[in-house]
Amino acid sequence: MSFGLKWSPSEKKVARAAFDAALEAALGKIMAEFKKKASNATTPAEMWEVEDYLQQQRREIDRMFDYRYSQLILGFAVLIREGYLDENLLAGLSEDKREEIRRFLAWHARE
Repeated sequence: MSFGLKWSPSEKKVARAAFDAALEAALGKIMAEFKKKASNATTPAEMWEVEDYLQQQRREIDRMFDYRYSQLILGFAVLIREGYLDENLLAGLSEDKREEIRRFLAWHARE
């Protein structure tokens, strides 16, 4: 399991850059959808629907983006699966970490 893996300083830099890139991608997608929904809102009910959308997305971001080293392997697998992270951005991680990520991806693919 990924919880006992040690992270070298160079791996921490790679992980942070990949994490930040994925977060930026996710927030960009949400921002675009928010702008679309807000510009299309014409009634008070639709305005509150935009607020509901933002609250839901905030919860999803908080759930998906956890930068604790004990959670990063699983988190990276989720971000790759959701389309927010390109696995190539993790090239600086050790092979054992990358293999753990692939194992999680394969396990989720079978579900």
